[in-house]
Amino acid sequence: MDESYAIRRYEQAAALLPLRWQQQARQLPPRQMARAEELRLRAGQPMTVLLPEGEITPGQGGQSPTVTQTDLEQLCDAVTDYSRYAAGETLSRGYLTARGGFRVGVCGTAVLREGVNTNLRDISSVTVRIGREQGLGDEVLAQLFRDGQFCSTVLLSPPGLGKTTLLRDLIRGLSDGVGGLPEHRVSVVDERGEIAVMYQGVPQMAVGRHTDVLDACPKAVGIPILLRAANPQVIAVDEITVREDLRAISQAAGCGVALLATIHAANVEELQAKPLYQELLAGRVFRQAVLIRTGPEGRLYAVENLP
Repeated sequence: MDESYAIRRYEQAAALLPLRWQQQARQLPPRQMARAEELRLRAGQPMTVLLPEGEITPGQGGQSPTVTQTDLEQLCDAVTDYSRYAAGETLSRGYLTARGGFRVGVCGTAVLREGVNTNLRDISSVTVRIGREQGLGDEVLAQLFRDGQFCSTVLLSPPGLGKTTLLRDLIRGLSDGVGGLPEHRVSVVDERGEIAVMYQGVPQMAVGRHTDVLDACPKAVGIPILLRAANPQVIAVDEITVREDLRAISQAAGCGVALLATIHAANVEELQAKPLYQELLAGRVFRQAVLIRTGPEGRLYAVENLP
């Protein structure tokens, strides 16, 4: 990934913060700006920046003032253009979407009605995730074709190793037909708003010219909708976690649609050991996996056939 681009995305994310925290964020050395993954503000604590090796505090000697709840409220107001009510649906799920493709995670006190969270009050922490379009999928995508056809693929890694970033890159590559590959109609169920990062109906991240996005919709609900409405060749989803997701994915596979998804698992052996996914493997819904690991040179990607 181009370092100047990575730094620019960091600076754009920092610009979402209240002014004094923008100034604090800019004290980070450029080399670390390029590697930063999140800006984290917690009430009563200094602001930190998440790097691959952990959180650090920007500033001279690691010294920093503490974040106030007013800072957090101002940040949320600015991200929503001072219309937090209009963003109530996503805020109740713990996040906001900012212009430019940034997802802002929010923690606070849940406001429950009949057992359902309807809002968050007394904001206690905010996380600005620094989304980047890395182009990494171009190196992997060609390996996911067999006899000219894209094969259903699952991306595997523990949390925090970039599954969603790689997923987004692969969606873009399939949709645009990078490297001479055929263009595909790709439909995305973006349940948590992390893939396309929709803002007023427009994807803030590059997901390709032939991609349709169903935003903020549960996968089990969204996949049948896309099958009926979008005539997809590929359906992409993030983080399969419940049995209802598996049923919907199996339905799509039965309709002849290729699938692209992510699952939390360090390797194929761990995937096989989880009861939830044994049914998925038994049904041969996915034919191959991309394993994401870290090494001295950064992220490593390996394609393996599934049993």
